[in-house]
Amino acid sequence: MTGGWSGDVISTVEKVLFLKSIDLFSQIPGEDLAQIAQITDEVHFEEGDVLFHEGDPGDTLYFVIEGQVKVSKGGREVARLGERQVFGEMAILDSEPRSASILSLSRLTLLRIARDDFNEILAEKAEIAQGVIKVLTRRLRDMLSQQDAASAAAEPADS
Repeated sequence: MTGGWSGDVISTVEKVLFLKSIDLFSQIPGEDLAQIAQITDEVHFEEGDVLFHEGDPGDTLYFVIEGQVKVSKGGREVARLGERQVFGEMAILDSEPRSASILSLSRLTLLRIARDDFNEILAEKAEIAQGVIKVLTRRLRDMLSQQDAASAAAEPADS
């Protein structure tokens, strides 16, 4: 990770309200979100900073508070993520290397959660694990839908 700096600018209450607005945690009660908020760190990046590269070890989940990132795989842009979106969720669930590279497209304010801290909470709260599964499933469905659309567009039309 290059260019990031930490600072506790937003309060725990603000973190809870922000986390509640994210799909991953929308069904989690506020008292449980307060636990999660306490293990988050606020970090900042400048435009053009590389947060991590595809293949890097991954142990951190990020939530975009402000700004936008580009997600690249194999040197090709696969997504842009902005406010209230999440990345790094695959790396936080397994010990595999990062599946994509992340580049900051603007000044960024993020919340981050380390794998070990997140795993402790997952062990206590099944609802949080269900939220992560829901987000990953939606991303997989979106990816498959995009592949289907690309395949259909590439097929020659019948005469």
